[in-house]
Amino acid sequence: MKEIVLDTETTGISVKEGHRIVEIGCIELDNLVPTKNKFHCYLNPERKVSEKAFKVHGYADDFLSKQKKFSHVVEEFLKFINGKKLIIHNAEFDLSHLNHELEILGKDKINNEIIDTLVLARDKFPGSSISLDALCKRYRIDNSKRTQHTALIDCDLLSKVYINLIDQKEPTLDFKNSDDKIQVSKIEKILYFKKVVKVSSEELKKHKDFLKKDLKKNFFN
Repeated sequence: MKEIVLDTETTGISVKEGHRIVEIGCIELDNLVPTKNKFHCYLNPERKVSEKAFKVHGYADDFLSKQKKFSHVVEEFLKFINGKKLIIHNAEFDLSHLNHELEILGKDKINNEIIDTLVLARDKFPGSSISLDALCKRYRIDNSKRTQHTALIDCDLLSKVYINLIDQKEPTLDFKNSDDKIQVSKIEKILYFKKVVKVSSEELKKHKDFLKKDLKKNFFN
């Protein structure tokens, strides 16, 4: 079963304000194992990047103005994701921007099956922080390279988070003893079995006689 882990970076948050995509990253999974197939591109959004977005991904207007437009990569992108399940963190955001780009070109919206890891994480860890960074920390996934948000790095991290989420793997638990500094990284379940001993007829008769004698003793005293 092939799936696509997908992430985008944009000029800003809302498509209603005319914000556009500046980067698309996709990593293919085959039975949850990353393949060598990737799709990645920087895009010319034909507008300025907002200050908030620049702080997130660091892509300057000058750099982006030299990149291809979405219309130049759309067919390759659609072919790459065709018929595959899409794994996205906060899918509503990425899909709204992708569908906006497709709408501009007069193309149909994306109709792939979608798995939103934000929803998976919210169901699994209600009340906890479920950002990508928080989930990496929870599952002890090294995200030190994520100094800024970039699509391919985020896809790589999300693929590892996703595998943990669907396999219901709990994060490693560490218990430290201040005296001997013992660390326990895994809790093993120990199963206890009780052997059933069958009572003989002689033992059963003695037990009944004992109960009768004990009952008479308590009744008359």
